[in-house]
Amino acid sequence: MSKVIASITTSLDGYVVGPDDRAGQGLGRGGERLHYWVMGGPWTYDDDGRDAEGMHGADKEYFDSLTEGLGCAIVGRTMYEAAGAWGGTNPFPGTLIVLTHRVEDQPDPGTGFLFVDGFDAALDTARELAGEGALALGGGADLIRQGLEAGVVDELAISTAPVVLGGGKRLFEGFERDLDLRVLGVWSSPYATHVRYAVGR
Repeated sequence: MSKVIASITTSLDGYVVGPDDRAGQGLGRGGERLHYWVMGGPWTYDDDGRDAEGMHGADKEYFDSLTEGLGCAIVGRTMYEAAGAWGGTNPFPGTLIVLTHRVEDQPDPGTGFLFVDGFDAALDTARELAGEGALALGGGADLIRQGLEAGVVDELAISTAPVVLGGGKRLFEGFERDLDLRVLGVWSSPYATHVRYAVGR
């Protein structure tokens, strides 16, 4: 069965988006600072042609460790929309499943996206598509909490950006499970500290 790796970026105070995250606002006010590590430095939503080509050093090593052997991934609809559907083409290895109740606007399968309704259905589909590869839960927070609550996450990878957002949506908001974690690896750059944890059963 495919290894399930859940990964997400948070602020030091535990937020995965800043205040006022809504359509057209992406990661909320100030939230783009969470992903400086992905973009190779400071960026804003007004920047033209932003992409991950600037990623380097420890950030790239960490990202490569997450995507190596990846067979399929699941993200929530909010993340898909906040990322602008990655310009209309899945940039990750394998199919990118978008967990959504609105499957009627499924894009052309050639884009690499597949819309699925329901966590269990998305997980079953992802396992089938991943084959021998790993399966990623790429956010947002609600999706990762569902995976942890269901007990299907083998690894939890958290990137902590050196910012305090003071508001937004917290990764573990309302989460009440008791988990034991074991550190598997740590990478650090000026933009984030990345830690991969094994999730105890």
